[in-house]
Amino acid sequence: MLEKWLKESSYTIVFTGAGMSTESGLPDFRSAKSGLWRTKNPQQLASTYAMQHNRDEFIAFYQYRIRTLLKCKPHVGHMILADWQKRGLIHQIITQNVDGFHQQAGSTNVIELHGTLRTVHCSRCRRTYDAKRYVDEQFTCTCGGFLRPSVVLFGESLPYDAFEQAWTAAERADLWIVLGSSLQVSPANELPVIAKRSGGKLVIVNMEPTPLDDWADLLIHGRKIGEVLQEIDELL
Repeated sequence: MLEKWLKESSYTIVFTGAGMSTESGLPDFRSAKSGLWRTKNPQQLASTYAMQHNRDEFIAFYQYRIRTLLKCKPHVGHMILADWQKRGLIHQIITQNVDGFHQQAGSTNVIELHGTLRTVHCSRCRRTYDAKRYVDEQFTCTCGGFLRPSVVLFGESLPYDAFEQAWTAAERADLWIVLGSSLQVSPANELPVIAKRSGGKLVIVNMEPTPLDDWADLLIHGRKIGEVLQEIDELL
Protein backbone atom coordinates (compact mmCIF):
# COMPACT_ATOMS: atom_id res chain seq x y z
CA MET A 1 0.00 0.00 0.00
CA LEU A 2 2.69 2.51 0.97
CA GLU A 3 4.72 1.80 -2.14
CA LYS A 4 1.61 2.54 -4.23
CA TRP A 5 1.03 5.83 -2.42
CA LEU A 6 4.68 6.80 -2.91
CA LYS A 7 4.39 6.24 -6.66
CA GLU A 8 1.12 8.17 -6.90
CA SER A 9 1.96 11.13 -4.66
CA SER A 10 3.06 14.37 -6.28
CA TYR A 11 4.42 15.81 -3.03
CA THR A 12 5.62 13.47 -0.28
CA ILE A 13 7.06 14.60 3.06
CA VAL A 14 9.06 12.40 5.40
CA PHE A 15 8.98 13.56 9.03
CA THR A 16 11.55 11.91 11.29
CA GLY A 17 11.95 11.76 15.06
CA ALA A 18 14.22 10.15 17.63
CA GLY A 19 13.17 6.62 16.68
CA MET A 20 14.92 7.15 13.36
CA SER A 21 18.18 7.81 15.19
CA THR A 22 17.99 5.08 17.84
CA GLU A 23 18.61 2.53 15.09
CA SER A 24 21.97 4.23 14.61
CA GLY A 25 22.74 3.76 18.30
CA LEU A 26 21.68 7.13 19.69
CA PRO A 27 19.50 7.16 22.83
CA ASP A 28 16.10 8.83 22.54
CA PHE A 29 14.32 10.98 25.09
CA ARG A 30 10.82 9.71 25.74
CA SER A 31 10.68 5.93 25.30
CA ALA A 32 9.38 4.13 28.36
CA LYS A 33 12.40 1.86 28.85
CA SER A 34 15.47 3.85 27.84
CA GLY A 35 14.52 7.49 27.20
CA LEU A 36 16.99 10.05 28.54
CA TRP A 37 14.24 12.03 30.25
CA ARG A 38 13.18 8.94 32.21
CA THR A 39 15.97 9.57 34.71
CA LYS A 40 16.99 13.16 34.00
CA ASN A 41 15.20 16.50 34.26
CA PRO A 42 15.49 18.38 30.95
CA GLN A 43 15.07 21.70 32.73
CA GLN A 44 18.28 20.98 34.68
CA LEU A 45 20.30 19.95 31.63
CA ALA A 46 18.96 21.16 28.29
CA SER A 47 17.28 24.51 28.94
CA THR A 48 18.13 28.18 28.71
CA TYR A 49 17.97 28.21 32.52
CA ALA A 50 20.52 25.40 32.73
CA MET A 51 22.83 27.21 30.32
CA GLN A 52 22.77 30.28 32.54
CA HIS A 53 22.59 28.77 36.03
CA ASN A 54 23.78 25.13 35.83
CA ARG A 55 26.50 25.59 33.23
CA ASP A 56 28.77 22.76 34.37
CA GLU A 57 25.90 20.24 34.14
CA PHE A 58 24.77 21.79 30.85
CA ILE A 59 28.25 21.38 29.34
CA ALA A 60 28.67 17.84 30.66
CA PHE A 61 25.32 16.79 29.21
CA TYR A 62 26.11 18.13 25.75
CA GLN A 63 29.63 16.75 25.83
CA TYR A 64 28.05 13.34 26.42
CA ARG A 65 25.59 13.84 23.57
CA ILE A 66 28.25 15.05 21.12
CA ARG A 67 30.65 12.23 22.00
CA THR A 68 27.85 9.71 21.53
CA LEU A 69 26.89 11.27 18.21
CA LEU A 70 30.43 11.13 16.87
CA LYS A 71 30.54 7.37 17.50
CA CYS A 72 27.43 6.73 15.40
CA LYS A 73 26.56 6.94 11.73
CA PRO A 74 23.49 6.81 9.44
CA HIS A 75 21.78 3.44 9.04
CA VAL A 76 20.25 1.82 5.97
CA GLY A 77 16.98 3.73 6.46
CA HIS A 78 18.75 7.06 6.08
CA MET A 79 20.42 5.80 2.91
CA ILE A 80 17.11 4.65 1.43
CA LEU A 81 15.48 8.02 2.11
CA ALA A 82 18.38 9.81 0.44
CA ASP A 83 17.99 7.55 -2.59
CA TRP A 84 14.21 8.10 -2.71
CA GLN A 85 14.80 11.84 -2.62
CA LYS A 86 17.21 11.62 -5.56
CA ARG A 87 14.64 9.53 -7.45
CA GLY A 88 11.89 12.05 -6.79
CA LEU A 89 9.81 9.70 -4.64
CA ILE A 90 10.01 12.04 -1.65
CA HIS A 91 10.24 15.78 -1.95
CA GLN A 92 11.16 17.04 1.50
CA ILE A 93 12.61 15.68 4.73
CA ILE A 94 11.62 17.43 7.94
CA THR A 95 13.32 16.25 11.11
CA GLN A 96 13.07 16.76 14.84
CA ASN A 97 16.52 15.19 15.13
CA VAL A 98 19.72 17.16 15.59
CA ASP A 99 22.24 14.50 14.53
CA GLY A 100 22.72 15.43 10.86
CA PHE A 101 22.44 11.80 9.75
CA HIS A 102 20.11 12.63 6.85
CA GLN A 103 22.71 14.96 5.36
CA GLN A 104 25.50 12.46 6.01
CA ALA A 105 23.49 9.87 4.09
CA GLY A 106 23.16 12.22 1.12
CA SER A 107 19.81 13.94 1.65
CA THR A 108 19.60 17.59 0.70
CA ASN A 109 17.49 20.55 1.79
CA VAL A 110 16.64 18.95 5.14
CA ILE A 111 14.51 21.11 7.45
CA GLU A 112 15.92 20.76 10.97
CA LEU A 113 13.19 21.93 13.34
CA HIS A 114 15.31 21.63 16.48
CA GLY A 115 18.65 22.77 15.12
CA THR A 116 21.83 20.72 14.89
CA LEU A 117 24.25 19.13 17.32
CA ARG A 118 26.94 19.17 14.64
CA THR A 119 27.88 22.75 15.45
CA VAL A 120 28.18 25.08 18.41
CA HIS A 121 27.86 28.84 18.20
CA CYS A 122 28.74 31.88 20.26
CA SER A 123 25.91 33.14 22.42
CA ARG A 124 27.32 36.66 21.97
CA CYS A 125 28.50 37.12 18.35
CA ARG A 126 26.81 34.02 16.80
CA ARG A 127 30.03 32.74 15.18
CA THR A 128 29.74 29.02 14.41
CA TYR A 129 32.26 26.26 15.17
CA ASP A 130 32.41 22.49 14.78
CA ALA A 131 30.83 20.71 17.75
CA LYS A 132 34.10 18.84 18.36
CA ARG A 133 35.16 21.92 20.30
CA TYR A 134 33.02 20.64 23.17
CA VAL A 135 34.86 17.33 23.14
CA ASP A 136 38.15 19.27 23.17
CA GLU A 137 37.03 21.25 26.24
CA GLN A 138 36.83 24.52 24.30
CA PHE A 139 33.78 26.51 25.38
CA THR A 140 34.79 30.11 24.64
CA CYS A 141 34.59 32.06 21.38
CA THR A 142 37.42 34.29 20.17
CA CYS A 143 35.23 37.23 21.23
CA GLY A 144 35.01 35.83 24.76
CA GLY A 145 31.41 34.65 24.49
CA PHE A 146 30.15 31.25 25.63
CA LEU A 147 29.88 28.54 22.99
CA ARG A 148 26.58 26.67 23.10
CA PRO A 149 25.22 23.81 20.97
CA SER A 150 23.22 24.97 17.94
CA VAL A 151 20.10 23.15 19.11
CA VAL A 152 16.77 24.45 20.34
CA LEU A 153 16.84 24.42 24.13
CA PHE A 154 13.87 24.16 26.44
CA GLY A 155 12.69 27.74 26.84
CA GLU A 156 13.43 28.66 23.20
CA SER A 157 11.13 28.79 20.19
CA LEU A 158 11.69 26.77 17.03
CA PRO A 159 13.58 28.61 14.27
CA TYR A 160 10.93 30.71 12.54
CA ASP A 161 12.09 30.09 8.96
CA ALA A 162 12.37 26.32 9.45
CA PHE A 163 8.92 26.01 10.99
CA GLU A 164 7.34 28.24 8.34
CA GLN A 165 8.85 26.08 5.58
CA ALA A 166 7.60 22.94 7.33
CA TRP A 167 4.09 24.38 7.74
CA THR A 168 3.94 25.30 4.03
CA ALA A 169 5.10 21.78 3.12
CA ALA A 170 2.43 20.26 5.36
CA GLU A 171 -0.31 22.24 3.63
CA ARG A 172 0.95 21.02 0.26
CA ALA A 173 1.61 17.35 1.09
CA ASP A 174 -0.25 14.54 -0.67
CA LEU A 175 1.53 12.02 1.58
CA TRP A 176 3.05 12.64 5.03
CA ILE A 177 5.18 9.81 6.42
CA VAL A 178 6.12 9.88 10.11
CA LEU A 179 9.20 7.80 10.96
CA GLY A 180 10.08 7.32 14.60
CA SER A 181 8.40 10.28 16.26
CA SER A 182 6.41 10.08 19.49
CA LEU A 183 4.39 13.06 18.16
CA GLN A 184 4.32 14.49 21.68
CA VAL A 185 6.41 17.63 21.10
CA SER A 186 4.56 20.81 20.24
CA PRO A 187 4.44 22.62 17.87
CA ALA A 188 6.14 20.05 15.60
CA ASN A 189 3.35 17.53 16.25
CA GLU A 190 0.86 19.93 14.68
CA LEU A 191 2.40 19.41 11.24
CA PRO A 192 0.97 15.92 10.50
CA VAL A 193 -2.46 17.24 11.51
CA ILE A 194 -2.10 20.14 9.06
CA ALA A 195 -1.15 17.69 6.31
CA LYS A 196 -4.14 15.48 7.08
CA ARG A 197 -6.57 18.40 7.21
CA SER A 198 -5.20 19.64 3.89
CA GLY A 199 -6.18 16.36 2.24
CA GLY A 200 -2.96 14.37 2.50
CA LYS A 201 -2.61 10.76 3.58
CA LEU A 202 -0.86 10.16 6.92
CA VAL A 203 1.42 7.19 7.57
CA ILE A 204 2.92 6.61 11.03
CA VAL A 205 5.80 4.19 11.55
CA ASN A 206 6.79 4.18 15.21
CA MET A 207 7.83 1.55 17.74
CA GLU A 208 5.20 2.70 20.25
CA PRO A 209 1.68 4.20 19.86
CA THR A 210 1.38 7.95 19.35
CA PRO A 211 -1.36 10.49 20.19
CA LEU A 212 -2.11 10.87 16.46
CA ASP A 213 -2.65 7.19 15.62
CA ASP A 214 -6.37 7.77 15.11
CA TRP A 215 -5.55 10.26 12.35
CA ALA A 216 -3.40 7.82 10.39
CA ASP A 217 -4.35 6.12 7.12
CA LEU A 218 -1.65 3.50 7.79
CA LEU A 219 -0.07 2.51 11.12
CA ILE A 220 3.04 0.39 11.61
CA HIS A 221 4.05 -0.26 15.22
CA GLY A 222 6.70 -2.42 16.83
CA ARG A 223 9.01 -2.65 13.82
CA LYS A 224 12.40 -1.17 13.00
CA ILE A 225 12.22 1.69 10.53
CA GLY A 226 15.20 0.45 8.53
CA GLU A 227 13.52 -2.92 7.96
CA VAL A 228 10.22 -1.32 6.94
CA LEU A 229 11.95 1.00 4.46
CA GLN A 230 13.97 -1.88 3.01
CA GLU A 231 10.77 -3.84 2.37
CA ILE A 232 9.11 -0.88 0.68
CA ASP A 233 12.24 -0.18 -1.35
CA GLU A 234 12.27 -3.73 -2.69
CA LEU A 235 8.61 -3.38 -3.74
CA LEU A 236 9.40 -0.14 -5.54
